[in-house]
Amino acid sequence: MKVILAETAGFCMGVSLALKKLDRAVRKGEAPICTLGPIIHNPQVLARYEKLGVKRIQTPSEAEPGSVVVIRAHGIPRDLESELRGNDVVIVDATCPKVKKAQLLIERQTQRSRTLLLYGEANHPEVKGLLSYAPDGAVVFGTLEELQGHIQDGHEYFLAAQTTQDQCVFEQIKEYARQQSSLRLPVLETICDATKVRQEEAVDVAKRVDKMVVVGGYESGNTRRLTQVVRDHGVDCIHVETAEELNPADFAGCTLVGLTAGASTHDITIDQVRAALEAMTP
Repeated sequence: MKVILAETAGFCMGVSLALKKLDRAVRKGEAPICTLGPIIHNPQVLARYEKLGVKRIQTPSEAEPGSVVVIRAHGIPRDLESELRGNDVVIVDATCPKVKKAQLLIERQTQRSRTLLLYGEANHPEVKGLLSYAPDGAVVFGTLEELQGHIQDGHEYFLAAQTTQDQCVFEQIKEYARQQSSLRLPVLETICDATKVRQEEAVDVAKRVDKMVVVGGYESGNTRRLTQVVRDHGVDCIHVETAEELNPADFAGCTLVGLTAGASTHDITIDQVRAALEAMTP
């Protein structure tokens, strides 16, 4: 079976930078190393670092004195960062630069007494970190429908998004939000350009094939959205973490399959999935 592989499949800039910082700490090997939460949402990559002795902690208090603590690519809430900086540890901040920029932009707007409207997943670690830079009262919503009814005319708001959200949906949200208030609504363009390009290319590839496959961790928000974006365009799409999960029966009658991957998916995993698909008989 023939496979069209998207050029943007695999690690984004933020993930690559985060892993380079962790790799540098591992090579030095001067102290115990841990990450505050999973550094990225990919179980295969996390398993590799566990074998190298990298531990994962959930709270700053779990860090051993003198150890190296790497802040995850998604960023962390500012209270956890403050607590961490008060401990006897070496901090390596691997927060994605796009996420860090979003945090600072949100902080600047809330200092002007505006209320945050945040398009994102309420339970995602990136969103929890972004919310920590805004005062109480912020509105988090995952769909346009969830936002409806929350905007009060005469109240000052500003709009932002989790960096890996759907740009097309965000455009609809911007239009709706601006219609609901007579006051100016500042909009922070916080969705990562790489996310937009990845989604657009996935849709372009999907239009040319019989079926689409997206590779990446099930906990990865950007990978789940990539899958949904393709399905929203009416193309059958299968989300897997590894090649072993592929079922040949799902590709019966297919001669051309599209393949892309989330921003935290390793090239090795992508290559394995591609090889498994190419080995299938149409």
